[in-house]
Amino acid sequence: MEDIRLVGAGWKNVSLVDVVDSVTFTLWLCGCNLRCPFCHNWRLAVNDPERCRLLDIERLIDELDASKMLVDYLHVTGGEPLVQWSELSKLLRLVKNNIGEKTSVNTNLTLYSPLSRLLREGLVDHIATDLKLPPEVMYGHDPETASKLWSLYERGLALVADYGVPLELRIPVTKFSKPALVSEYLVKIQQYLSKIGRLIIVVQPLLGEPVTTPRDPDWCKLFCNPDNGLLDEVAGTVSKLGFRVRVKRWLSS
Repeated sequence: MEDIRLVGAGWKNVSLVDVVDSVTFTLWLCGCNLRCPFCHNWRLAVNDPERCRLLDIERLIDELDASKMLVDYLHVTGGEPLVQWSELSKLLRLVKNNIGEKTSVNTNLTLYSPLSRLLREGLVDHIATDLKLPPEVMYGHDPETASKLWSLYERGLALVADYGVPLELRIPVTKFSKPALVSEYLVKIQQYLSKIGRLIIVVQPLLGEPVTTPRDPDWCKLFCNPDNGLLDEVAGTVSKLGFRVRVKRWLSS
C-alpha cells in the first residue's frame, strides 16, 4: 500500500448525520486555515496533540472496505481536509481505484488550488460547505483577511459549478443572522449555484454549550443556539429565491 501520512482524529464507520440523505463512512482530519469562534472541532483545527495523530491507513482502508455495502460515501471532514490535500489525494485515489467507493469532502472552499487539483483528477464526487455570514465575523480573521477569504470562497464555488459536482450548502444560523443578509449573499453567488444540478441548501443552528464545546464559549453564549423561528425565517428567504431547502432544528426551543 502506498505510504500515506495523514494526521487526523479518527473515523466513524457508519454515520447518518454528515451528508443529507446519505450514509457515510466519516473521517476527521486535522488542521484548518480559519479561526471560526463557534467551531466545535477547534481542537482538530489547531492540531491538538491529544486529538490528532498519524492515522493507520491500512486499518482505515480495511474498515472502509468492510463497510462499503452500507455507505454512500467516504466523507472527509475536519478541521479543513484540504490543508493536507497532497496526502488526501493519495487516499482518495486509493479508495476510488481499489474499493470503488464514492467520495465526499467537507471544505470551507477557500483553498482554491488544492480543490482544483482534486476536482481535475476526478477524486471528489460530492462537496459539502458552509455559507458563513458575515465572513468578517464568522471566519475569525480581521476584515481584510476575511474579504480575501470570501473571494476565494466564491472562486471555489465557481470551480464546483464548472465541474458539476453535487453540493450541500449549509447555512449556519446564529442569533444575529439576518434573513436579508442571507438573501444578499445568495444573490451574489446565484450565478454559480444555478449551474449545480444537484444542489441542496441546509439551514441549521449554530449550537454552543452544552451541546458542543466551541472555540470561544463567551462568543457562543451571545450568538449560538438561535430559536427555531429564526431558522424558519432564513429558510423562507432561501425558498423565495427558488432553492430547495432543508431545515435542521434543535430540540431545546
